Amino acid sequence: MSELSAYDIIRSPVITEKSTRVSEHNQVVFRVAIDATKPQIKAAIEKLWPKVKVKAVNTVTTKGKTKQFRGTRYKRIDVKKAIVTLEEGQSIDVTTGL
Repeated sequence: MSELSAYDIIRSPVITEKSTRVSEHNQVVFRVAIDATKPQIKAAIEKLWPKVKVKAVNTVTTKGKTKQFRGTRYKRIDVKKAIVTLEEGQSIDVTTGL
């Protein structure tokens, strides 16, 4: 896996109240590519942060809503999130960036 493909898989961190709450349990939430698999996400995380060991990866795909603006209907994009559980004592600081 090249450096570019790791950045293509991991799009951005999700920083919400719920994601900061799960960070207390050694979990980090990322927005990932819609076609990324769990092993690819795990490999990308361990490549971008070499000192971090991933314990598990859970994914959630949210389907885009159909909306309407001034009579024109459109559909929001589908979004895939990955909840990455880290080994005990490991952490990723997503606020500083890479």
